[in-house]
Amino acid sequence: MSIRTERVGSVIKEDLGKILLGYQRDNIITITSVNMTPDLSIARVNLSIMDPGGNETVVFEHLKEKIPAIRAELAQLIRHQVRKIPEVQLFTDDTAEYTQKLEKLFRAAKAKESHQDSED
Repeated sequence: MSIRTERVGSVIKEDLGKILLGYQRDNIITITSVNMTPDLSIARVNLSIMDPGGNETVVFEHLKEKIPAIRAELAQLIRHQVRKIPEVQLFTDDTAEYTQKLEKLFRAAKAKESHQDSED
């Protein structure tokens, strides 16, 4: 990525974070990364959603429905910084869940190893 795409991605990440605060209810929406296309026309936004009720999919679908409104709010914030307001594409980031599964497997393997060592 070029410096320009990284800078625009950083600005969009910061401003989208402010916008998404308005869409949080009893859940937590976190922007994990923003990847810009080289021509700055598309912002691919990875979101991590934590919902106490386990309705992450419902929250994500609600946000996808609100993309036009989110993009309009974003346009108001960055209109003087870019020539064209990028299209916003939302994706779920399941890195945290994947990390938790790996940690659980490592703990189980370590427990099994220590159990075998204590038997010897």
